[in-house]
Amino acid sequence: MSFIQLLQTTPAFFISLCATIGLLVGSFLNVVIHRLPRMLEQKWQQQSAELNDKAIETALSFNLATPRSTCPHCGHRITALENIPIASYLMLRGRCSQCRASISPRYPIIEALTSIISGFIAWHFGYGLVAFAALAFAWVMITLAFIDLDTQLLPDDITLPLLWGGLLVNLAGGFTDIQSAVIGAAAGYLALWSIYWGFKLATGKEGMGYGDFKLLAAIGAWFGWQILPLVILLSSLVGAVVGIGLVVVAKQGRNVPIPFGPYLVGGGLIALFWGNQINRAYLGLL
Repeated sequence: MSFIQLLQTTPAFFISLCATIGLLVGSFLNVVIHRLPRMLEQKWQQQSAELNDKAIETALSFNLATPRSTCPHCGHRITALENIPIASYLMLRGRCSQCRASISPRYPIIEALTSIISGFIAWHFGYGLVAFAALAFAWVMITLAFIDLDTQLLPDDITLPLLWGGLLVNLAGGFTDIQSAVIGAAAGYLALWSIYWGFKLATGKEGMGYGDFKLLAAIGAWFGWQILPLVILLSSLVGAVVGIGLVVVAKQGRNVPIPFGPYLVGGGLIALFWGNQINRAYLGLL
């Protein structure tokens, strides 16, 4: 029996493999989440000012591969044994091996989250191209959610390829037909664009960023225009509940901005798994 046949005929093996790969991908996503905003900041600085050759060389030496990861407290270089997803965190008891400074639990959380979602995708879709496309979509969405939480940015370097990827996947009818995907991309962008300008004209303030428009456009490109009302409704409801909770419980000021991207990500992942079923149930009630 070939490896491909094993994946096709043994769902448990496919699920376990995807969950394991998800652990490794989650470790890589931690690097992207931490480094990509800094890389983009350096890129913007280079574009906005004339830098000497030495400064340019220093900026280019920082990317996803170099320099090696280090402890932010003592500068200790993280070894391969200290970089095993989740296991290393547990063995080190959440502390640096040299200075014993605390390591953020967010690293193993992202690894575990990526693994769980990857395994669930394998179980939900089964072996096939749709499952592989869904894995790529989920990994990118996790990255965007945490970058937005950290920086309140949704980089074009991620959202635009995600949008084009959705259109390409649906050329062969992956999640929806290509016509619905194209309309979904346009409608997703224009929906939040309209809300943005309506809010700005009414209050003089910006209620969201352009990255949110592009993210919803990407979700529309993946799942079609029919899914957009559900995504907007779910993300808005969750965002409102969290925002009110932060004001009431955490005493956060009402003028403190809250990133909307993570809620769009949540809505997009729900659409990935259950969007069509929820839509059919909703229309059935009507």
